[in-house]
Amino acid sequence: MIYLDYAATTPMSEEALFAFTETARIYYGNPSSLHDDGTQAAELVNLARAELAHMIGGRCEGLYFTSGGSDGNFFALTSLALGNRERGNHIITSPLEHGSVQQALSFLEEDGFEITVLPVDPNGRINVDDLQRAIRKETILVTIAHGNSEIGVIQPLSEIGALLKEQNIIFHSDCVQTFGKIPLHAGEMNIRALTISAHKIHGPKGVGAVYISPDFSWKPLLSNGTHERGFRPGTVNTPGIVSFITAASNQVNHMVEWNTNVQELRNYFLSLTDEDEHLIVEGDSRTTLPHFLAIRLKGIEGQYVMLELNRYKIAVSTGSACKAGQQEPSKALLAMGRSADEAHELVRITLGKETTKAEIQALTKAIHVLTKRYYDQTGS
Repeated sequence: MIYLDYAATTPMSEEALFAFTETARIYYGNPSSLHDDGTQAAELVNLARAELAHMIGGRCEGLYFTSGGSDGNFFALTSLALGNRERGNHIITSPLEHGSVQQALSFLEEDGFEITVLPVDPNGRINVDDLQRAIRKETILVTIAHGNSEIGVIQPLSEIGALLKEQNIIFHSDCVQTFGKIPLHAGEMNIRALTISAHKIHGPKGVGAVYISPDFSWKPLLSNGTHERGFRPGTVNTPGIVSFITAASNQVNHMVEWNTNVQELRNYFLSLTDEDEHLIVEGDSRTTLPHFLAIRLKGIEGQYVMLELNRYKIAVSTGSACKAGQQEPSKALLAMGRSADEAHELVRITLGKETTKAEIQALTKAIHVLTKRYYDQTGS
């Protein structure tokens, strides 16, 4: 199988697998237990906490381990909103957020918070002037994803952070798609809270982290928790955390090399398809994650393309959810002004360190064959 769905998940690296199994074998004590085995596990978790905080440019006392990006987003947003409610009830976001962010905001909206959704330009970028105009005296929180999970558009976090720092508004960013792939520094970019996940960077599934600057208060949705200083319930996943840090170190230390590789592969795909008048690449390459290829094949539904490519043993994504057998149009493309039919055409191809030029050649050949057959059969 040719795997080209790295934005969905990544295979665990050998180093991460080794770290997981060795930690599970040796440091099996519960970090909350007071005996020596528990203390040793707790010390290992705190070493990992300090190392990960350094990687994101934060302070270790503000880092909390979670079970992944989705619950991290939910716990971060609800805790920050509830912990700052006395200051106001207004939250600003974008239409390109992950479903877990939208779910958290819907929950908060039902609890009396007001949500403003900013517009984006045809390439999916937020205009900071629009954000400035949306701010009210009741605004307490802004959540804008660093990189969108459907088309990979990167938002100008440094500009947003500078503005919100002046206004003393908490800035949260879902950085699940960007951590380890492009530069991220919470302090320098004035990001006060962020969410990351292990399985996007060759770590294990079921592990992630939330950073909240110690300068800001928060209140957990579930009170009386005893783990992660009350941030969330559940026994801390020591082997998963150590495996996460191992994978993160690998990814961050080889970020430049990784970027160069996936950009070359992306450009190779574009060179092989630049004369295909039916193929459209969404987003501006200057402001898109280097491993993303969000494409449309004119008149062909993305789910059909995904299933046909699967027949050729090539794994890609539609970039949108399927519910009850119905493919929903891409939320990102709709927000960018595409029609519903165009938004249905999205196919998300995402590259990784294991991707080869031979696999890109096989992909472009398969796209050519399936589109020719489709257009011949339909007379398009």
